[in-house]
Amino acid sequence: MEELVKRIQQDGDVLGDGVLKVDSLINHQVDPELMEKMGHLFAEVFANRKITKVVTIESSGIAPAIFCARQLGVPMIFARKSKSLTMNEELLTASVYSFTKQVTSTISISRKFLNESDRVLIIDDFLANGQAAKGLIELCQQAGASVEGIGILIEKSFQDGRQLLEEMGLEVVSLARIASLKEGEVTFLEADA
Repeated sequence: MEELVKRIQQDGDVLGDGVLKVDSLINHQVDPELMEKMGHLFAEVFANRKITKVVTIESSGIAPAIFCARQLGVPMIFARKSKSLTMNEELLTASVYSFTKQVTSTISISRKFLNESDRVLIIDDFLANGQAAKGLIELCQQAGASVEGIGILIEKSFQDGRQLLEEMGLEVVSLARIASLKEGEVTFLEADA
C-alpha cells in the first residue's frame, strides 16, 4: 500500500537493526483515515473467504481490525494480554513472545466468542518472527475455528515470520514489506496489496 509506505518513510524512525518506531501513526497516536483505508483493503482482499470474525491482539492491531470487521459486517475480537476480573468464563490461552518488548505474555480470548463454526481473519500491526500471529492461530485452533488468512500492516521480511505462517498453509497479505532497517534507512520490497 503506497500510502502506508510513504507514511513510514515520512514518519517512521529506525531505532536500530530490526526496530522501526511508527508511534505517530500506528502504535501510540493513530491515524484513523489511514487505519480505515487499510482495514477496507484487507476486507477487499479476503472478501471471498466468508469471514465470520476478525481477530487481533491488543493493542495496535485493534484499529485496523475494527475497520476491517465493520467493512465485512462481522464482529472483531481482540486477544487480551492480561486477564481482568470480569473474564471469569472459560478462556482460550496461548503464550506469545514480543520481539520489541522482549517479554512473553499469555494472551486470551473467551471461549464464548470463538467456536468451530468461525472462519477467522487475523489482523496485526507487525509481522517479525511470527509469534503473535502463531499465538492467535493457536487460540483459533483451540476453539476449532479455521484461520482463513492473515493481514499485516508492516512486515519485517528480513525475519522469518512469513515463512513460519506460510509453512502452516496460511495466506499472508502485508501492506508494507520491509527488506531491511539498517543505518537509519528503511528499504522496502513490493507489498502484497
